[in-house]
Amino acid sequence: MANLKDIQRQIKSVSNTQKTTRAMKLVSTAKLRRAEELAKRSRLYAAKMNQVIAEIAGRIKCNKVGGIDNRCFVEIENPKVVDIIFITADKGLCGGFNIQTIKAVKNLIAKYKEKNVKVRLRGIGKKGIEFFKYNQVELFDMATNLSSKPDKERSDNFILTSIEDFRDGKIDGLHLVYNGYKNMITQELHISKILPADASQFECGDTQKSMLEIEAQDEEKMLDSLVDRYVQFAMYYALIDSVAAEHSARMQAMDTATNNAKDMVKSLNVKFNKARQAAITTELIEIISGVESMK
Repeated sequence: MANLKDIQRQIKSVSNTQKTTRAMKLVSTAKLRRAEELAKRSRLYAAKMNQVIAEIAGRIKCNKVGGIDNRCFVEIENPKVVDIIFITADKGLCGGFNIQTIKAVKNLIAKYKEKNVKVRLRGIGKKGIEFFKYNQVELFDMATNLSSKPDKERSDNFILTSIEDFRDGKIDGLHLVYNGYKNMITQELHISKILPADASQFECGDTQKSMLEIEAQDEEKMLDSLVDRYVQFAMYYALIDSVAAEHSARMQAMDTATNNAKDMVKSLNVKFNKARQAAITTELIEIISGVESMK
């Protein structure tokens, strides 16, 4: 009977786990819907900002307003120092969501080390920070409770250091690495170089149909301001995209765990029934044997 009690305890334990994973799945599903809606609204803002920057940079590129030498759009052939900002989750139980980002960061660091480029690693999210600390990788800067609760002000302040250091020539590039949301069942790894910006994407616009009427002397100042906003928003959008992907990954992981727990309960019930039948059979044999011995 002791064996039956052990099996009953296992069934109860697995059933409780199943309830927990099901609840976590429902919570992640609800949070994912909110994150999806926020990401959709943010894309509209990003598209309009890119349009404005593209027009100004395009006119500068085509020398339509006397050329402006802006470091944010100049590709640096032999960088000496680069910043890598990664975003991971503050919590686990989301499958391979965090490890994909960590592997990408490790590969990027190795790539720059081969070229003798110094990397300043800046981390967001407890899971990534704990991994690199455990592996004794130096972190230049870190932030927690930001990837799980994206905050525009904290996000802007975090990336402002890299923007200022890039303008001052202390670093020669800025990379952003995170796992983003593609759809309900898929996450997409992003490895983006956001500074210097890729000027090749900006085409010369029709100045007669321009949506901006800007004096030539004001254009450089406006471009600098827009680049700041562009980079800061890229950081904030990455946080929104990452948290949506995190909830998507956790929802899948918890759904799989719930199904596995369900299968395990079924298996344990079968095992329990077999053990109980065996125990009953043994007791009957003992009773019959006892009666036979008394004859």
